[in-house]
Amino acid sequence: MTETTASSADPPSSPTAVIFEHVAHPRIAARKVAGPAKTLDQRTKGKGPIGRLNARFGVLITVAVGTMWCAYLFTVLALVSLPAAVQSHQKIIIVAWIAQTFLQLVLLPIIIVGQNVQAAASDQRAEDTYKDAEAVLHEALQIQAHLQAQDEILQRLMSGSRD
Repeated sequence: MTETTASSADPPSSPTAVIFEHVAHPRIAARKVAGPAKTLDQRTKGKGPIGRLNARFGVLITVAVGTMWCAYLFTVLALVSLPAAVQSHQKIIIVAWIAQTFLQLVLLPIIIVGQNVQAAASDQRAEDTYKDAEAVLHEALQIQAHLQAQDEILQRLMSGSRD
């Protein structure tokens, strides 16, 4: 935050009085070091070595299964059992094949692909927001520098008017 202070040793009308002192917020330095949060950063975190192993293993499986090629493969695999379901002539078997074999097997990788697309979009929004915040901070610092320059001019004018 910023704060306005006046030196207690000098009266406010003194040419050496401090009109404004900028105090940078600690988050500014932390933000520069950390950068924006990314989905991938969160995927590999876990508590302890077992947690990290589980996180990495889960990401590996998700990356492998979360492709359209896997969806195509699962579709072919599901279609292998379709003739047996149809030949049974039992509605419950056909419904079970649709619900338990086809939908679950094929939709799983497609849903993961969609989630990966959404995560990438979320990462891009985070990156854009981070850059926007950086630009706003830069503009605020420019305004502070401009105000400091005006303060110096006012101090010179005020000290010159007393002479």
